[in-house]
Amino acid sequence: MQCIMPLTLVLMATAALPRAAAQRYPVSGVVELLRNMQSELEAEADKDQEVYEKLACWCTTNDREKTKAIADAESRIADLGSTIEKMTHLSKMLTVEIKNLEKEVAKNQESLD
Repeated sequence: MQCIMPLTLVLMATAALPRAAAQRYPVSGVVELLRNMQSELEAEADKDQEVYEKLACWCTTNDREKTKAIADAESRIADLGSTIEKMTHLSKMLTVEIKNLEKEVAKNQESLD
């Protein structure tokens, strides 16, 4: 009887072992999957952060450059507008002067004939 008691305990433990192991493995598998997913997500988050930082830097730099280019272009437009006005006024003055000189040349031509 004393020999049967330890044997019974061993058999009970052995019989219980597969059930306990079967219950442990699915949970362990799920835990392992979650850990893998967490490490993958952390790696993806690091990559995403790097991409974000590059794009943020590009956006900041590009914004500054474009803002300066727009300001320069607007200034140039204003300068060209005033130049056009000056040249238009000069053109009108020269057109009047040409007409007056043509009249004067015609008078001088008549006096020579």
